[in-house]
Amino acid sequence: MNWYLQTSEDTDVVKSTRIRFARNLNEFNFHLNDLNFKELEKKIEDNLYAIGYGLKFFRLKDMDNITKASLVEKNLISSTFVAKRSEKGSILIDEEENICIEIGGEDHLKIQVFSSGLELENALNLAIEIEEKIGEIFGFCINKKYGYLTKRLTDIGTGLKASVIVHLPALSKTGNIRKMLDVVRDFNMEVKGEYAKSNKNQGDLYQISNKQTIGITEKEIINNLKVIIKKVEEQERLARKMLTKEPIELEDMIFRSYGILTNCKKISYDEVKELLSNIKLGTDLGILENLTDLKVQKLYLYTKPANLQKYLGAKYDKVEQEVKRAEVIKQIIASN
Repeated sequence: MNWYLQTSEDTDVVKSTRIRFARNLNEFNFHLNDLNFKELEKKIEDNLYAIGYGLKFFRLKDMDNITKASLVEKNLISSTFVAKRSEKGSILIDEEENICIEIGGEDHLKIQVFSSGLELENALNLAIEIEEKIGEIFGFCINKKYGYLTKRLTDIGTGLKASVIVHLPALSKTGNIRKMLDVVRDFNMEVKGEYAKSNKNQGDLYQISNKQTIGITEKEIINNLKVIIKKVEEQERLARKMLTKEPIELEDMIFRSYGILTNCKKISYDEVKELLSNIKLGTDLGILENLTDLKVQKLYLYTKPANLQKYLGAKYDKVEQEVKRAEVIKQIIASN
């Protein structure tokens, strides 16, 4: 099963983990012209079997727009990568979509490993294993003093960006979210909305990641982030206990959200995001007993515009999507 449909003991608060290494190959300029890019692509494709891990090679220009958008919605590739490299970029991806490598974006390679829940150490170990394998084949740009060289100064050193997406509805509802996130930032961590576009949040989902990449080891980055995430988890669960002290208010909010989702004839994605936050909270607290973690994960995925269309195998305009989204929500909730 794909990582984004899996659950673990932490997924009530921690939705997912991503480890990303930015790397550049020795024999290519940082700024790739068309010829350099074709050479880079061919070199990667020719060594696909040697890299291993069941990775397959895909060019963005060969994908339709819905497929590309669906990958962005899953956070497998960035919207910036698609916007700037739609005709020239490519990716390596495995069957389960646990591994996705961007080729020819801001850096030559963005090596990414994904996992459900809080799996920082396991994801890091796999990412290092893949990174070392690719490094043995191609060789990376590295400086004895500064570490791995990248286009962004903020990535130099380890080139590691470790990110965790957390669901914090109770901290939001109790009015403690800003204070909690300020504490996170004070520990030199970055906080953004789920899709990392801005600090604006929707659906109580936040992405927390490291800022420092130089003068620190990969394991130190992971350990520091894990300490922060564990503290956030603890505070969110305490806030949930506070909410349960007023059960009528809490249950009314959750069942109202559930009622809209199960009875609406059409619904926008923005409204779904807000309602799903309450639905997930209700499921995690055992209030919505007929919903499972898997159903909630499916609701998160298949209500997104591109993945909704991929799920149904057809293309729809925005108004049609709202109608189809309402139908899919009912199907998922009613499924065995």
